Amino acid sequence: MTNYDILVIGAGPAGSAAATTAAAAGYRVALLDKASFPRNKLCGGLFTGRSRSYYREIFGEDFDTTGAVTRDAIEFWHEGSRLARLEDVPPFNLTMRVELDNTLFQHALAAGAEDRTGHAIAEIDGGSVTLKDGARLGASIIIGADGVNSIAAKYLYGKAFDTSTIGFGLEIEASPAEQSLQDQPLRIDFASATWGYGWSFPKQGSTTVGVGGLRSANPDMKDKMSSYLTSLGLDGDTKRFKGHHLPFGDFRAIPGRKNILLAGDAAGLVDPITGEGIAFAMKSGQLAAQSAIKALSQDSPDKALALYQTSLKEMHRSLWIARNLRRIIFAPKWQSAFTGTFRRSGTVRMMYMQLLAGEMEYPELARAVVRRLPRYVLNRFRR
Repeated sequence: MTNYDILVIGAGPAGSAAATTAAAAGYRVALLDKASFPRNKLCGGLFTGRSRSYYREIFGEDFDTTGAVTRDAIEFWHEGSRLARLEDVPPFNLTMRVELDNTLFQHALAAGAEDRTGHAIAEIDGGSVTLKDGARLGASIIIGADGVNSIAAKYLYGKAFDTSTIGFGLEIEASPAEQSLQDQPLRIDFASATWGYGWSFPKQGSTTVGVGGLRSANPDMKDKMSSYLTSLGLDGDTKRFKGHHLPFGDFRAIPGRKNILLAGDAAGLVDPITGEGIAFAMKSGQLAAQSAIKALSQDSPDKALALYQTSLKEMHRSLWIARNLRRIIFAPKWQSAFTGTFRRSGTVRMMYMQLLAGEMEYPELARAVVRRLPRYVLNRFRR
């Protein structure tokens, strides 16, 4: 068995951030993933201001936007009617995950992490991992950053998530021939899915179009996706759809057990309103690695979870607030009141845009919502 200080399972944003942080601190780190990089990843690819800030903090340089499409305009729609178009907003960067994740992965290797990608895991057993090729790797601490279908979470809890409580999304990549990229803004369509929305994000060489919402509330998600594509003038053929679970609104209050920590999607650290997970993934990966480093420096790897849980308090608080605010924004009984308020109020539109751009935090948004709630409730009953 080859021994390391830390094994990181999953080489996406959370795993690469964790591996970079630990390897840069001088620890022996192995970075595992069943895929070889670069690899494709289904995702809207929105890289927000919050993501850029965390990227700079973790990887020590500014994010290179030359491979991204940048937009400073966004449109909001509801049931085929445009609610608003906002111009000159803080820039949104739309990335292709195949390129973004490979960039983060290369940062981890440059920091000194050992590349163990391209081999699936057969078994996790306490402080060791057996790969399907027979190799055994041991470590004092394991960080599971392997997404919504996390094998680390399955080892700890029997299953990664209860799929009835999380979200599900469908996406396609529309070619330029299908949908022109020239001057196309970001587009968000409220209620294209129940307890969710539709999106159209321009990229370099394609447009990512999808719908997502709570899985339990959308047994007909394929029909909703087909209808959404048709509304955009696109082919609604269901054979093109690619689907994935979205672990928003169901974060793990205790993200691991003893010397095994969960980060990113594996810990449910996805924004329950916007569905954005890249920023929280990178930050949680960094926090998991920092907690592991501190525990190892004290020769107490089992203390890593308590340290990590403490470091996540602010993030968990924001996600808890977002989960409650989601009832106001996406619950079907509130939709008409919310969209009516959104159409009339420039303040509400700007707050939502700032939230999507990662330039407003949920505690601040919650205070603003509380101030407006009496008027909002009145509007709901008037309708």
